[in-house]
Amino acid sequence: MRTGFAPNPTAIAVNAALALVLALPAAAQRPPYKAPRTADGKPNLNGIWQAMNTANWDLEGHAAGPAPLAAMGAIGAIPPGLGVVEGGEIPYLSAAAAKKKENFANRLKSDPEVKCFTPGVPRATYMPYPFQIAQSQKVILFAYEYDGAERTVFMDNPGPSPADSWMGWSAGHWEGDTLVVDVTGFNGQTWFDRAGNFHSDALHVVERYTPLSPETLMNEATI
Repeated sequence: MRTGFAPNPTAIAVNAALALVLALPAAAQRPPYKAPRTADGKPNLNGIWQAMNTANWDLEGHAAGPAPLAAMGAIGAIPPGLGVVEGGEIPYLSAAAAKKKENFANRLKSDPEVKCFTPGVPRATYMPYPFQIAQSQKVILFAYEYDGAERTVFMDNPGPSPADSWMGWSAGHWEGDTLVVDVTGFNGQTWFDRAGNFHSDALHVVERYTPLSPETLMNEATI
């Protein structure tokens, strides 16, 4: 699952510029981006970022759709999206696929977002609201606008999760310029999106945050 991020509020212009660069012939492209460094020599991810896609509506590719209730009109309508799942579809077993369909049908009362519950990982990162990264040598803080959610990424091995939770237990390390975050210890009560895609408490997420330019991050999440 891959998502591009850009700092709020210049994300639309930045994404358009990035697409233009990628369309140029190889000989005209710039050399690989080298991110600025913090005092300890690591890539500097500090800043306010926002995902510019439709993953929070549906991780998979989807057409535009109506609001859950006709009386809502355009409010709550589903914007179309290309999807962010590698291979296009989530490989559910038949029982899980039926549960996902049931979740979608009951989303107005069952989606944790409707109840203002903490969104979980990776959903918190691609919701349509900005979030902030505050970075130090030993910990990296993710603070999300939605629901005041936050989580701490421990850069020294913190050991196993002390308890299951909504946002999980995050352990990080660097692989070159990429921040890799291993997240476990979930309570199984969050969804991946508004389409009813879901998981159990056995969820294990590995996130990768890679700076592509001064104003763009690439995020990949392996579920």
